[in-house]
Amino acid sequence: MLKAARLFLLGIATVLIVSSNYARAQDADLAKKLSNPVASLISVPFQFNYNTGYGPADGDNVTLNIQPVIPISLNEKWNLISRTIVPVVWQDDIAGNSGTQFGLSDTTQSLFLSPKDPGPGGIIWGLGPVFLLPTGTDSLLSTEKWGAGPTGVILKQSGPWTYGMLANHIWSFAGDSSRSDVNSTFLQPFLSYTTPTAWTFTLNSESTYDWTNNEWSIPINAMVAKLVRFGEQPVSFQAGVRYWADSAPGGPEGLGARFAVTFLFPTGN
Repeated sequence: MLKAARLFLLGIATVLIVSSNYARAQDADLAKKLSNPVASLISVPFQFNYNTGYGPADGDNVTLNIQPVIPISLNEKWNLISRTIVPVVWQDDIAGNSGTQFGLSDTTQSLFLSPKDPGPGGIIWGLGPVFLLPTGTDSLLSTEKWGAGPTGVILKQSGPWTYGMLANHIWSFAGDSSRSDVNSTFLQPFLSYTTPTAWTFTLNSESTYDWTNNEWSIPINAMVAKLVRFGEQPVSFQAGVRYWADSAPGGPEGLGARFAVTFLFPTGN
């Protein structure tokens, strides 16, 4: 009887260990998918960014980017990935003594057509259009222009590493004629490392080149994230710092900060 009880307890312990290891592996896989902009994973990030040093009044900006990512299965081989960025902005004296503004800024909508399986050499990619929507609620929060252009992403995931580039270019084609045209290139090279315990360390840049004014804005971001679960709900918490290597005249300077909370909804597609 004692031997049977010991065997039973040993079996229970084995099941718990195996289950724990399986859950840990699942979390690490989800954390790694977050590093892939075209993964088959519904995610809803709430990303807070703080920047300072704007203009002669040393103005401040706090932006909450609401960034839902929704993969749509087209068939057995292809996904269409919708990536939306809706900025909610609070800013103070970013253009001299311009006072405080709070509201929506312009929305960016990207669509990527992407193969479900990696290509030769493990290359993952997606291509499609990007749109700029003038949803800003204040003239200092909006370009007041409609824009469109191409966007693409290419990356590789090898073991715990993910590295690649996301890019787009937007030209304005309509809007307030008194405002400057939009003609800008966005470049986001990224490198991340995910541990077996679902920690992810990321280094990237989110650089923009303004072809109208021939000006670069180059923030460099260093971030750390941890995926956890609340019951069955996986959630990723991220925090990091930003250094402005270059910015347009009157733009942000020095150090900034980022904090993000991302809710994940695996699709299995």
